[in-house]
Formats: sequence, C-alpha cells, structure tokens
Amino acid sequence: MEKLFAVCAPGLEPFTALELRQLGLLPPVQGDAAPETSGRDRAAQVENGGVSFAGDLKEIYLANLHLRTASRVLVRLGEFYAAAFSELRKKAGRLAWMRYLKPGQPVAINVACHQSRLYHSDAVAERIAGAIGDCLGEQPQVIRPDPGVSYSNGETNLQPQLVVVRLVQDLCTISIDSSGELLHRRGYRLATAKAPLRETLAAGVLLASGWDKISPLIDPFCGSGTIAIEAAMMALSIAPGRDRRFRFMSWESYAPALWEVLTGENAHQIQGRRTEIGSKLNVSASDRDAGAVQAALANATRSGVENDIEFSHRAVSAIEPIGRGWIVTNPPYGLRISANKDLRNLYAQFGNVLRAKCPGWHVGVLCSDSRLLNNLGLHLDTSLSLINGGVKVKLARGIVE
Repeated sequence: MEKLFAVCAPGLEPFTALELRQLGLLPPVQGDAAPETSGRDRAAQVENGGVSFAGDLKEIYLANLHLRTASRVLVRLGEFYAAAFSELRKKAGRLAWMRYLKPGQPVAINVACHQSRLYHSDAVAERIAGAIGDCLGEQPQVIRPDPGVSYSNGETNLQPQLVVVRLVQDLCTISIDSSGELLHRRGYRLATAKAPLRETLAAGVLLASGWDKISPLIDPFCGSGTIAIEAAMMALSIAPGRDRRFRFMSWESYAPALWEVLTGENAHQIQGRRTEIGSKLNVSASDRDAGAVQAALANATRSGVENDIEFSHRAVSAIEPIGRGWIVTNPPYGLRISANKDLRNLYAQFGNVLRAKCPGWHVGVLCSDSRLLNNLGLHLDTSLSLINGGVKVKLARGIVE
C-alpha cells in the first residue's frame, strides 16, 4: 500500500474527500455530517490543499480516472527529517526511485521550503537530482515543463516526471506525480467564453450545491458551458479522465490490462445511468451572448454530452424553469463595484427573476463580491470560500423564498 495524496484547490478539500469516499478509497463518515463540516475528515484525511488516502496501482488509476475536483494525484515516495544538504541527499538517495524513473529520465522538481534550515529551493532541487542519480546510476536531466503544451491525448514520455518536494520545519516529504497534465484539463474545453471556469471548480460547485443528479438544473450564465457539461458528466457517471493519458502510463509498473478493466467498468456505468435516466437529462444552459452559447455547444460536443443539455441563447429574465430544481451558476462579477455599476443591476434583476420564477428552488451562485450577492435580495449561506483563477470567491447557497 502506497501513501497517496489528492491535490485540490483551497476550499475543495471536503468535496474531494467526498469523492474518494464514494469511490471506496476512504472509509465512510459516520452520521449525516455535511462534507465541509465533517470532523472526521478534518482530523484524519483532509489537509490544506488536498486529501490523503492509501492504495496501490488500482487506487491510483481509479483516483485519476474518476476524481472531478482534484488537480493531481501524488504518490508519497518518502518522508524524513533533514537539517543539512548532505543529509538530504543521502536520505533521498535511499528512496525507491526505480519504481517510477528510468536512468537519465528528465524530471521537473517542484520545491517548497517553510520554516526549515534548508530554505534555498534551488539548492534543495539540486540535491534531490543528485540523490536520483546516486540511486539510478545516471544523473537526470532537470527541465521545466511547458505549461502551454497540452499532452492530454499525446504521449506521456514528452513530459518530465514531476517530483514534488516539501520541507516544513525540517521534515522533508517527497512525492511522485501520477497524473501528468493537471486533471482539470479534461480535453473538451477548446472553445472558451470570457472568464472560463476551471472544470474542477465547476464540479466542486455542483457537489457543494447538493444537486441530486436527477432534478432539473439550470445555468443561466453558462459562458463556455463548464457547469452544465460537468453536471451532465456527473449525472451520467462519465469519468472525467476516460479520454486522456496520464503520467503513470509511462511507469515500468503500468498495467494496461487493469486500466482497460477500469475504463470498461465505467462504460458499463454510463450505459446503466443512461438506461436509468431515459432519453435526456434535465440540464439547461443559456447565455445572452450568442458566441458563448456556440462555444458551450462545441465543448459539450467534444465531451459527448451535446444531446444531454438544452442550450439556448436568452437573457436571464427569459429562463423557463419547470417544477423544482437547482440554479447553479457563475455570473459575471467585477473586482471593483464602482467600475461595474451595471453588475449591481444585473444581480438585482437576477434576484427578481429567481423570486418570481423559481420559488422553492435551490440556488448556488459563485461570486467574488459580497455586495453583488447582497443585491440578489436572497438569504444565502456565503460561508464557503473558493479560489477562481487566483481570485477569492464565495459560493452563495440556499433556497429561493
């Protein structure tokens, strides 16, 4: 059993833990505690920036295949105290690098040092590279990966193996990345509208909203369609990693037969959900920007759910909710209200539409400014903080009264 760590954006940790429990990779939480308030999670598995769990190859594959809110999955290679560079290199050289690296294989070493005697990150990276060479008999080429290059459907040997090193109060933790390209890059979002929402955050917002995957769901500010697409994939049990490649596929231990079994199981899950749900999901996405709707439809087509979402070009005042369900959306928001007075009117109008057309509906609104949320005129819980493109945002949740 390896020690594993699912990395996620701040605020998403309880929802990544929820996903891991649903996959059977974490023990269930006793009682009916909401994900973000579970004391067991806080005390046991959830840490700042991710969730720890344990497993072997199957669990590594399952996490990369199915996790919707995680950014990457790390394998903890080793943990030890080091207060001198010689000690760091000696102890790191004893780790089982041969499980994941070949002699001379390119590596990218990401180092962070906090309150440690070894505080120079470049010097730490140099010693780790030396330790890898000591173990494998050949010094690795240390390079920086190009963030502008997409490898999702390409060969993983184009990428260096990422090694993550953390030094906190002289405790050194060394991890190997199993994912490669960040997990939010599903491969479907080539067309983007303004201020696109990262796929992992969209999935987290849906989980945080409490959507039951059956009731109607509307995104009236759909932009490039990320929330609606993630909702459709979630409802249909479509694994977000089914069509991409991962770093672990270049490891000597890679078991393609096991991977085929797991992806085959997901194909059966999708068939079962389509049979259970029927001809079409009740997911709707609209925007007053015709170009955004076209981009959303193109993205949905690449993800294979274009026939499962009703796309329309309309203003928020023209939405036509039926029955009761969820409004989950990421409206436009400005960082300075004085420079974006029209947004206050937009939010006030949105609140009026919700009260008039959606009484009893659940609502989840992602926004960076509490003053804009106040303009909705709704009593919403704004306690959940998340990060969207480096900006701190709130997910306002509640029921329209």
